[in-house]
Amino acid sequence: MATKIRLARYGHKDYAFYHIVVADSRSPRDGKIIERIGSYNPNINPARVELNFDRAMYWIGVGAQPTDTVRNILSGEGVMLMKHLMGGVKKGAFSEAEAQKRFDAWKAERDAKNGKISKAEADKKAATAKKLMEQEVEINKAKAEAVAEKRKAAAEALAAAAQEAAQEAAAAEAEAKGEEAPQETAEEAPAQEA
Repeated sequence: MATKIRLARYGHKDYAFYHIVVADSRSPRDGKIIERIGSYNPNINPARVELNFDRAMYWIGVGAQPTDTVRNILSGEGVMLMKHLMGGVKKGAFSEAEAQKRFDAWKAERDAKNGKISKAEADKKAATAKKLMEQEVEINKAKAEAVAEKRKAAAEALAAAAQEAAQEAAAAEAEAKGEEAPQETAEEAPAQEA
């Protein structure tokens, strides 16, 4: 049986993630599998890979062929490097301790690089959030000024209306006391109408 290490698609239309599986090469993409050895989520930066390193090494060791994408994932996780180093140990080029030391140095360098990427993404998100907050503060300040102008205009209109009402009340009170305005004579009224 020809075994492959490949990706099986899961998730929904615009958010796919994958299981890293060992399967017969003749079975369908999402069909029967032999073993699930990890998962791969490309929707975040950096992409999240969870891998059972020992099982991946076992399957590579017994001859399972990874697809191109899975080979890149396994290389990124160090499985292919460890296979190469173990080949050097078998040939006697260096000891197993030296192989582990080289692998640990590579892994520390990779983790530092991924940490920088994650930090850069976090800084970018924080800067975007700060910019949006500043814009929101400016918008709120402009709205507050507009509301204050409206309230000031309403207060002035109310004061003017109150003053006018007071004048009318004073005029009505004066009229009630007997200080009537001079009445028109009968002769002046028809002349004004004409």
